Amino acid sequence: MRTRVKICGFTRVEDALQAAHLGVDAIGLVFYPASPRNVSVPQAVAIARALPAFVTVVGLFVDAEPFFVHEVLRQVNIDCLQFHGNETPEACRGYAKPYIKAIRMQADTDLAVLERHYADAAGLLLDAYHPGMQGGTGSGFDWETIPVERKLPIILAGGLSPENAALAVQRVRPYALDVSSGVESAKGIKDAAKMAAFIRITNQAT
Repeated sequence: MRTRVKICGFTRVEDALQAAHLGVDAIGLVFYPASPRNVSVPQAVAIARALPAFVTVVGLFVDAEPFFVHEVLRQVNIDCLQFHGNETPEACRGYAKPYIKAIRMQADTDLAVLERHYADAAGLLLDAYHPGMQGGTGSGFDWETIPVERKLPIILAGGLSPENAALAVQRVRPYALDVSSGVESAKGIKDAAKMAAFIRITNQAT
């Protein structure tokens, strides 16, 4: 099965269009004010409207108030939600949209339990744990902590780049790779050559 590619943290229309032309499967828009990749609703509207067909738009939230999520969904053409905070399964499923639950991996993380809790999720995104940041840190984690047997699609994130994309596919066999800082020239500014390399290497490694 081909490993899909999601690139997260777009802030500019031209970068998202470049990713689409390079063959990305999904783009991520961050609606979290504490993030350097946070987008305003007007920015997000412009990016989503510019994309061609068959590119999935994922909206990322961190413990957001429900009214804010609903307001974003009212204005932005978002296909899938991604929750990076302490959202309960009930909170995640309250928007009539497919959702991904991000898990910040630690030594005592029990994915089997989390798969049962978030059984209706479209996938679990496994990211590095950082005590003060909710993703986008550029840090990785020990892939050996990921069980071989999984019930939900696994989206691997955390410290990915063109240099380790092939190894990530071969070691973890995830449903998808999710990259942000590893294909940037600056926070929120994507590098076309790095995006092209990441997508090409991931496709070749499958």
